[in-house]
Amino acid sequence: MTDLLWTNLCSPLCLAFALGMVARLLKSELSLPRDLYASLSIYLLFAIGLKGGVELSHTTFKEFFAPAMVTIALGCFTPISAYLVLRRIFRFGVADAAGIAAHYGSVSAVTFIASQQFVNAMGYPAEGFMPTLLTLLEIPGIQIALTIGAILTAREANATEQLTSNDHEESRSRPMSEVLHEVLTARSMILLVGGVVLGFLMKDSGYKPVKPFFEDMFKGALTLFLLDMGLAAGSRLKDLFKAGPALVAFGTLMPLIHGALGACLGAWAGLSVGGTTVLATMAASASYIAAPPAVRMTLPQANPTYYLTAALAITFPFNLIVGIPIYMSIARWACGA
Repeated sequence: MTDLLWTNLCSPLCLAFALGMVARLLKSELSLPRDLYASLSIYLLFAIGLKGGVELSHTTFKEFFAPAMVTIALGCFTPISAYLVLRRIFRFGVADAAGIAAHYGSVSAVTFIASQQFVNAMGYPAEGFMPTLLTLLEIPGIQIALTIGAILTAREANATEQLTSNDHEESRSRPMSEVLHEVLTARSMILLVGGVVLGFLMKDSGYKPVKPFFEDMFKGALTLFLLDMGLAAGSRLKDLFKAGPALVAFGTLMPLIHGALGACLGAWAGLSVGGTTVLATMAASASYIAAPPAVRMTLPQANPTYYLTAALAITFPFNLIVGIPIYMSIARWACGA
């Protein structure tokens, strides 16, 4: 376990992320242009989708079926468990609990990429269809939490008669169909799903000419992206004082629970040690790209300081630095390695 942790801490990804946080704490003027951030995110997501689609073309339905089923089960369980813990144990309000749960039901694509790089470096490459599992986990994770929040906040408002008629009209103007459309057509979803489809259709022969661009440059682009993520996380550290110890406890303990469950289910579904580690990491991660706009649209009452700070300033660095080695240790045990 110590060796895994030390290897992860000395990786270019963790070091770049740490540099970004230190630069922000020192109030350095260092920043990446927004256009560069957008370009890197497009490149990384599309590269994941393409490579995953090519690998999926080699996979039989029998190999893919069990991992796909446990992934969907995780996508349904993680937002519900996060919501219940936030409400029953940490005593958050309905809107805040549902908003945070939507982020923890969803997946951090950057954490997913980091886990893939880690398992490759440790000699346990994951199955090629993992990006497809990423998309299967993403959709129910957001929708279930938002549905819970929308229904319960409406009941709460009607019971206490605290909303005006205009507020009710505003709430009715945001049907779940619009939220679902926004999630399904978000940039990350289009790039991942579209990349998987294109990679599946082009197969090895079509992918070979563009392979150097999408694989040889990948690690360098990811390292630069993690530098920007460190800058973003460092800028939100002051919000930890507003969030309080309850959010810090949730942001570190909940990923461990979800990660352990993901590792056990991944091993049961027949995934390799690397695939089990990546699935556990996906279950443990929290989205800060796809989930925030969906939450803002459906649950405007939810406090952004809570869900953004929890996902970006607590859980993301925790998983990147400590979580992934822990999930690999659990995956080794679950797989009998």
